[in-house]
Amino acid sequence: MAHNGVADVQLKAGSAYGMTVAVISASWNADITDQLHEHSIAAAKEAGAQVSEWRVAGALELPVAVAAACKRFDAVVANGCVIQGETEHFRVVCDAVTYGLTRAGMDSGTPVGNGVLTVDTHEQAVDRAGGVDAKEDKGRDAAVAAIHTALVLRQIERGV
Repeated sequence: MAHNGVADVQLKAGSAYGMTVAVISASWNADITDQLHEHSIAAAKEAGAQVSEWRVAGALELPVAVAAACKRFDAVVANGCVIQGETEHFRVVCDAVTYGLTRAGMDSGTPVGNGVLTVDTHEQAVDRAGGVDAKEDKGRDAAVAAIHTALVLRQIERGV
């Protein structure tokens, strides 16, 4: 069920024991992406997953790194922050990243949690990065979504 547009998906501590999770985050807008990165790692570890982490330069570099990680991990989390500027570049980047992350997951069958913020302002990013007084924690949400989906896929594969 969703509450106020937010999925109500919870992971029990240890539910991802033995699962491998890659967290890959863009370095651009580091004040935001550092929080997303750390919160994704914390969520995965709380669920019992083994976590490996990497940083790439920007959001456009995420899809290729995520595609590589999809070959070796049970779930992958991608974090980044794209803030609207004065040109159409924002839309191009957002579309390319979203398509690339979706394709990486679909091509590999590995769940990819999309923690890439696409916002109009820095303030909107702060509100979604999970810091003090933030309204949302998209880094945590992306990790939970990817791990939860990986657990569901395991059940589907076993016919449970």
